[in-house]
Amino acid sequence: MNSRLSGYSNLIKTEAKKLGFIFCGIVKAEFLEEEAPRLENWLKQDFHGEMRYMENYFDKRLDPRKLVDGAKSVISVGLNYYSDLQQTDPEAPKISKYAYGTDYHTVIKEKLKQLLEVIRTQIGEVNGRAFVDSAPVLDKVWAKKAGLGWIGKNTNLINRNMGSFFFLAELIVDLELEYDVAPTKDYCGTCTRCLDACPTEAIVGPYVVDGSKCISYLTIELKNDIPTDFKGKMDNWMFGCDVCQDVCPWNKFSVLHQEPAFEPDQELLGMTQQDWEEITEDVFQTLFKKSAVKRTRFARLKRNISFLK
Repeated sequence: MNSRLSGYSNLIKTEAKKLGFIFCGIVKAEFLEEEAPRLENWLKQDFHGEMRYMENYFDKRLDPRKLVDGAKSVISVGLNYYSDLQQTDPEAPKISKYAYGTDYHTVIKEKLKQLLEVIRTQIGEVNGRAFVDSAPVLDKVWAKKAGLGWIGKNTNLINRNMGSFFFLAELIVDLELEYDVAPTKDYCGTCTRCLDACPTEAIVGPYVVDGSKCISYLTIELKNDIPTDFKGKMDNWMFGCDVCQDVCPWNKFSVLHQEPAFEPDQELLGMTQQDWEEITEDVFQTLFKKSAVKRTRFARLKRNISFLK
C-alpha cells in the first residue's frame, strides 16, 4: 500500500463527509468494458425513447479519460435526499421526493466544487471536473465499482444501510489515488416487488428498464404528448415517480436527510388538487424558481396534470 496515495484518499473521503455526502468511493478511471455491450443493446431496443442524447458520446460514457485529460481517478459520492414529509392533499398530483427542495444539480455541484478546492489546497494542482447527472457519465456503474452499493432490479443503486433515496455524482481527476476494490454483492435475491409494482410495467425484466415507459420519463423527458396507452396508469404522478423505491424492502433503512437545501417548500406540499389544476405560469415560476421541477417547464407540467384527469 502506498501511504501517500492512501493519505490522499482518506483526506478526500473525510472532506466529502464534512460536506454532507453519505458515501464516497474512489476507483481507477478506465474503460468500462462490461458496460459497452449492455449500453449498446439497451439503445438498440429503443429503451431511451426520445432521449436521443443517450446515443451521443457513446465512447465518453464508457471512458472517463475522454472527459478529463489525463484522468486517473473517479471519485463517486452519494447525497441523501430522503424525506418522510408528504403532500397534504392525498388527491393532489404527486411530485417525486427528490424535487421537494432546491435543485440537486446546483446543491451537489457547489459541494463538489468545494471538494475539488480542498484537494487543490491540500494536495496541489489537480485537474478535475464535477459531473452531476447532466453529462455522459454512468453514475450507477462507477458507484457500484466503488462499493457504494449494487444496481438493483429497478436499476437504481441500492445500499444495504441506506436504501436508494440518494443522488450520485462524480469528480473525475488527473490524480492517482488509493482505490476501493470490493464492489458490493447483489442483495435483491428473489424479490420482485419493484417489477410487480411499476404502474406502467416499465421494468421489463430484472435489471432492465424500458425508459420510454417510465413515469419519470413520461412526465419530465418526453416533449410530445403522453401516449394514450398510459391513461389511467400514471398513479397520479405529475413529476417523476417513487413507486419502485417506495416498495423496495431496502428502503426501510432510509434515514432522513440532513441537507437544509432539500427541505421541502411548505407551499408546495400544501397545494391542493384544485391548486394544481388551476396553477398559473406566474405561480409556477415563483414556486419552482430553485427547483428541479422547472426542468419540465410550465406547459409540460400542465400537460401532465391534464393527462391525470
